[in-house]
Amino acid sequence: MHPKDLSIHDFTYELPDERIALFPVHPRDSSKLLVYKDGQISEDTYRNLADYLPPDAALVFNDTRVVKSRVLFPKETGAVIEIFCLEPLEKYTDYNLLFQQTGSSVWKCMIGKAGKWKEKQLTRTIRINNTDVTLRAELIDRLPEAFVVKFSWTPETFSLGDILSAAGVTPLPPYIKRKATEEDETDYQTVYSAHEGSVAAPTAGLHFTDEMLEGFHKKGISTLFTTLHVGAGTFKPVKSDTMEGHHMHAEWMNITTDFLEQLLINIDKKIISVGTTATRTLESIYWMGNKILNHPAIKEEDLRISQWEVYNMQKIHDAGDAIKALLQWMKRKDEKHLMIETEIIIVPGYQFKIVKGLITNFHQPQSTLLLLVAALVGEQWKKIYDYALSNNFRFLSYGDGSLILP
Repeated sequence: MHPKDLSIHDFTYELPDERIALFPVHPRDSSKLLVYKDGQISEDTYRNLADYLPPDAALVFNDTRVVKSRVLFPKETGAVIEIFCLEPLEKYTDYNLLFQQTGSSVWKCMIGKAGKWKEKQLTRTIRINNTDVTLRAELIDRLPEAFVVKFSWTPETFSLGDILSAAGVTPLPPYIKRKATEEDETDYQTVYSAHEGSVAAPTAGLHFTDEMLEGFHKKGISTLFTTLHVGAGTFKPVKSDTMEGHHMHAEWMNITTDFLEQLLINIDKKIISVGTTATRTLESIYWMGNKILNHPAIKEEDLRISQWEVYNMQKIHDAGDAIKALLQWMKRKDEKHLMIETEIIIVPGYQFKIVKGLITNFHQPQSTLLLLVAALVGEQWKKIYDYALSNNFRFLSYGDGSLILP
């Protein structure tokens, strides 16, 4: 059966509301850890994760940083228009430049209570460095799944990063049904976050502490960091009966030559991805290199990974050769980093090329994230989730997690 024909109804389970974690535990590494290894399940806490890793493990983390992308505009009537910034309208090859923009910026957005937005512009005053700043939002277009909003501000000398830091709130997922607090600004961010651009956290990494990372180093466990900016599409439910009818969301990867070189050094180790986004990045890197080996003169725009193409590629190469091909391609073009989209969908039937294990939270029923887990462990995902439900594990973004070594 082609993965397109998979029924989403085969990937569901009952998730009671009370099992959805509304707040994280403190300290981070006290979260419960389910360990699935050699078909057997045990449990511990995250601070002891290193005890369960293979001696030749290499952990790959997503070091994206969450942007305070929910901007609220209170109205005189008491209503509040919430603008959730999804991604910039213009394509950027460097997100650092995006957040350094001054004066104005145009974004694709979701809008809460959009029907109450009657004015040409919404305005509010924010304060940055003891200066009053007037922030404006203008609705300039409607797309099939989003609105286009132009933000502008005066004085124009402040950057977009300054504006979002002062005006935005932490974009908690829709299933965390409470207002974001000041604590969420820290809690909903990994300790190793480095590159701004996500509107959702790579939540598998929320359990890690600086002490854990230092412990990996002392035990000789490799730690590698790459970047995929997580989009709101990660929460997009599968509404079609079969996967063929679901459009997988695209997300931006920032791939550097330094990371590819480190990945090559560790390619013969047991590579374990920390989260589904790190998994999508690693597997997309393989397929990009595979494309280059098959078509050496390929153009940059054709390296982009579309939803289903990896299931149809005929000529498959070794993982190390594919990584090396992408690295050499970037060096020939004198590019130290490559900002490119991936739409890869990883579902049962997918053959992993780089990832050998996964650290991840417990995901929503009928979600593409759950399908990714099922792609790695097959029908055993049901055993894992039944155990988590029966043993008081907390679910979703602020919940507990698992180490999966199939």
